Amino acid sequence: MSKPQHPAAIDVGGMPYLRDAKGSLVPIATIKAADLLMDETVRDVLVAARALSEQIAVFKVQAFEAVSALQALLAQDYGAPLGGKKGNITLVSFDGCEKVQVQVADLLEFGPELQSAKALIDECLTEWAVGSAIELRALVNRVFQVDKEGKINRAELFMLLRVDIADERWQRAMDAIRDSMRVIGSRTYIRFYDRPAPDAAWHAVTIDMASA
Repeated sequence: MSKPQHPAAIDVGGMPYLRDAKGSLVPIATIKAADLLMDETVRDVLVAARALSEQIAVFKVQAFEAVSALQALLAQDYGAPLGGKKGNITLVSFDGCEKVQVQVADLLEFGPELQSAKALIDECLTEWAVGSAIELRALVNRVFQVDKEGKINRAELFMLLRVDIADERWQRAMDAIRDSMRVIGSRTYIRFYDRPAPDAAWHAVTIDMASA
């Protein structure tokens, strides 16, 4: 019984070849067994990953459609609108042990005022006593440590805005940060939770692999 042909094999004159990363055709007979095994494993895993990704995409659409259908039904038949002004919705099962949340988050971008704020903050931190400003300096560094996509750390930025300092320059810096914020859209998330009893803590039903 002959061995099944490699799924990515290219037949050239009756001989099987694989294309390498440079685009060259390499005879399968000359490829190391370990490299062939790795190639087949990666391809098999990716087949399953693509199928799962498609299932999740379908499920996401179905979940949003189910929530929207409930909203429409309650609004039409009972005159009871469901959801907040921004589109946030929390649905809980009758026993209080299962929950679906739809959350709408603003997408922000930051204007040039942010650089003015950074200059004022640096001026304050330079003048203040080193010991008392170490933690604040660490927070500022985390806020303005721009990632590879050029995005500011939003969570740390909002923590910085909650720091209450009376210095007039600091207040102007916080105002500059607020003025720099521009809402450019929104993104909608749907999350799922359950718990063993109504008085227990909620447990997220994870779908992403990072936290599953």
